[in-house]
Amino acid sequence: MLVDELKIFIKAGKGGDGVVRWRHEKGKEFAGPAGGDGGRGGSVFIKATRNISLLARYKHLKEIDAENGGAGANNSCHGRDGDDLILELPVGSVLTNLETQEKFSLDFEDQEIEILKGGRGGLGNEHFKSSTNVRPKNFTLGKHGEEARFFIELELIADIGFVGLPNAGKTSLLNALTGGKHKVGDYQFTTLEPNLGAFFGFVLADIPGLIEDSSSGKGLGHKFLKHIKRTKILLHCVSVEDKNIDKDYKTIRKELKGYHENLAEKPELLVLTKTDTISPENLEELIEEAKSINPDTFSVSVLDNEAVELLKNRLIKFLQDLK
Repeated sequence: MLVDELKIFIKAGKGGDGVVRWRHEKGKEFAGPAGGDGGRGGSVFIKATRNISLLARYKHLKEIDAENGGAGANNSCHGRDGDDLILELPVGSVLTNLETQEKFSLDFEDQEIEILKGGRGGLGNEHFKSSTNVRPKNFTLGKHGEEARFFIELELIADIGFVGLPNAGKTSLLNALTGGKHKVGDYQFTTLEPNLGAFFGFVLADIPGLIEDSSSGKGLGHKFLKHIKRTKILLHCVSVEDKNIDKDYKTIRKELKGYHENLAEKPELLVLTKTDTISPENLEELIEEAKSINPDTFSVSVLDNEAVELLKNRLIKFLQDLK
């Protein structure tokens, strides 16, 4: 099951303490202060990767800590800096600092963002020597690193997002276009989490079927709709089996607009699916009806290789035109 949101407490490392130490030289009773400064605490960074299942790695963790800095040492030696913590998260992850409400968004692969700074190391007694204070016993403790509770939410970033009612043939079409082997079935809600596929260097995402009132949270509406927010193109699948093209189409469009105004404004291709289930005559009528709704309409059966190839070519052109 895809983990696409979680809350977790994250701490940057504490700085190491400064120390009081003395330098001793042969033949001298006292040669001066020599306490080193503490090392810096590790900071926390997030890094984007293409693995959408990465959030599951942190699902059962309550807290994640970066390494603390080391204390100062003899002979004015500086304490070791704590290692930075790098959290690998899927591209499309949005982190909200629940203390400050600051947001961090990972939008492309290998992007790195610092979200918490490590604490500064304390000062050793050598730092406080002066002409009037040749035997300083002063030192300071290391500072605590920044810490906060974060809400992490994954919003898939895909070039094309497949939308439609349950059992509209989206997963089968994704498999046909990409050579994928995602689970399909002749019943509603076969797909319970987004499926991804590679398509000539582009990413296609099959979003689980939406239903009426998805935008107000019915079913798993918000959980699914958020994954469409950042797709470039919508491929709106309507099954010809239902024969009510206009109603099915408007149901999904209403939910898209109800969730976020921008969703309804994205470039869209309307695809009539499962065309092998009706006669050529009835199909022609449905195609004409669909074109009156959206002139950019295609019809396809995953059993028709020629129709699949034509759709592939249209999608490639659609994507290239957006560049």
